[in-house]
Amino acid sequence: MGIIEATRNLGVEIQKDERFIRFIKAKLANDNDETLQNQIGEFNTIRMNLDREMNAETQDENKIKELNEKLREIYTAVMSSKTMLEYNTAKAEVDAMLNDINSIIMQCVEGEDPMTAEPHTACTGSCSTCGGCH
Repeated sequence: MGIIEATRNLGVEIQKDERFIRFIKAKLANDNDETLQNQIGEFNTIRMNLDREMNAETQDENKIKELNEKLREIYTAVMSSKTMLEYNTAKAEVDAMLNDINSIIMQCVEGEDPMTAEPHTACTGSCSTCGGCH
């Protein structure tokens, strides 16, 4: 089996993993949450208006302040949404899994035994205990 085929097999295994399945379900729930999608659209519109106002030749400080407040409010609403909270949790789990996979691959590239390489899940701050940066 070549490297590309082995990588494809790894992709198949990743897609079977509970963390990946949870992530895909959470992503679909976000995409189908009409209220959340409307809030995200509103956030983007406010952000564009704020950018436009901040780049205007003559800035209206009251307008900038008002838009900043609206932006913070809608951001809080988006990020506290049940579907967004689930998505962020599921995404963090998939990201952690991918970091583990990448850590093992990097150790193998550096000559470690693939059968005994262990993921380095957290940086201790000490390079002497490190198997390589992400």
